[in-house]
Amino acid sequence: GNPEQITLEAWRIIEGASEVYLRTERHPSVAALPKGVAYHSFDSFYERYDTFAEVYEQIAQAIVGLGERPQGVIYAVPGHPLVGETSVQRILALARERGIATRIIAGVSFLEPTITALGIDPLDGLQICDATILAQKHHPNLDPDVGALVAQVYNRHLASELKMTLMNLYHDEHPIKLVRAAGTHQQEVSELPLYALDRRDDLDHLSSVYIPPLARPGSLASFQDVVARLRAPGGCPWDRQQTHQSLRPHLLEETYEVLAALDADDMEKLKEELGDLLLQIMLHAQIASEDGDFKLIDSVEQIIAKLVRRHPHVFGEVIVENAEEVLRNWEQIKREERGDTSTSLLAGIPASLPALSQAAEMQRRAARVGFDWPAVQPVIDKVKEEFEELCQAGDARSRAMELGDLLFSLVNLARWYELDAESVLREANQRFARRFAAIERHAAETGIPLEKMTLAEMDALWEQAKENE
Repeated sequence: GNPEQITLEAWRIIEGASEVYLRTERHPSVAALPKGVAYHSFDSFYERYDTFAEVYEQIAQAIVGLGERPQGVIYAVPGHPLVGETSVQRILALARERGIATRIIAGVSFLEPTITALGIDPLDGLQICDATILAQKHHPNLDPDVGALVAQVYNRHLASELKMTLMNLYHDEHPIKLVRAAGTHQQEVSELPLYALDRRDDLDHLSSVYIPPLARPGSLASFQDVVARLRAPGGCPWDRQQTHQSLRPHLLEETYEVLAALDADDMEKLKEELGDLLLQIMLHAQIASEDGDFKLIDSVEQIIAKLVRRHPHVFGEVIVENAEEVLRNWEQIKREERGDTSTSLLAGIPASLPALSQAAEMQRRAARVGFDWPAVQPVIDKVKEEFEELCQAGDARSRAMELGDLLFSLVNLARWYELDAESVLREANQRFARRFAAIERHAAETGIPLEKMTLAEMDALWEQAKENE
């Protein structure tokens, strides 16, 4: 931004040239460039083409074409040619393809005056990215425990898209700093909350945004570091002695705690329980890393690739009409991935699933190919039929089989009602526990032991507890 920061080498090269091609004349330093030189600008390309990609491609083609002349060409850009200059990268690639020699003259990029304006040391940790790239993402690929500098926040529309991306990671009120015209006499640094980024009307091509790290560690990398410290020599004796198998019950317990929070629709509890579940995942990943089996990045890389493969309607050219088509494609892709020659749709359903969930998944898969009742009434009739068969069963084995069939048909009825059998049974368990606890409280308050109450008395208390819910 400041013409005084043009390097002596760059100045002498420009001063000795007959002509220089500028990516843009819209820059404070242009007016101070050496006189007596013919300057040509590509500013008209920004009006002529629809996207930046097209602009930079056409600039690169033009510069490389000029570079094929005997005298070559001098192309000048703001700052350092290799910092935030897409056109330069494309020029270098085209020049390599055509065997044209190139030379980079280093300059002072926007980074030096910007970190000076902010008063930060980049060696303490600094992520640098382009607003036009970051704003296209649905989630920012940033570590929130490390400061981030986002360059080229040049208008309110881009700032709005950038804000929405960043707010998928940072809280709306997270303080940020807007740096304008760093290193010039018009330099300005202002602090504002993230949600207000697109409310500024003074954004231009010299605007950058600095996002300070979180006040307290909140990244997965920091979490993994804590877990690794617990497992390291001198760490926690309990954590150090854990194995995959010893942690198995804890993983199951924390999973059910998450489900309980979901059933209660308690978001604060869900936030806490998801953290506890993440701890179990991190512990397993850390143990695997220590044993040389795999690292967490391997698991993440694998699931990203799997999601992309199994969503060709999002990441590819496949067109789907509804969710059912998505599921059919998903199962087909799974079979192809596994090289599964089995024709059974039921192959691959985990045997360790809870029985109700396993039954529901079997029924869902069978229904995808039409093995299903045409309406809910036959499903209800089937439940009644299975109940009658249970009542008529004459021995223990028959009763067990018929009860299993009845439960299976009830799970199917739940599916037709768009209910999850596992969840509704858990809710019923919780209702029973609440109502029975009310009976126990009454017994304690009256001094009458439960064993001394009649069934009629307890049933009356049950109905009262039911009415009070």
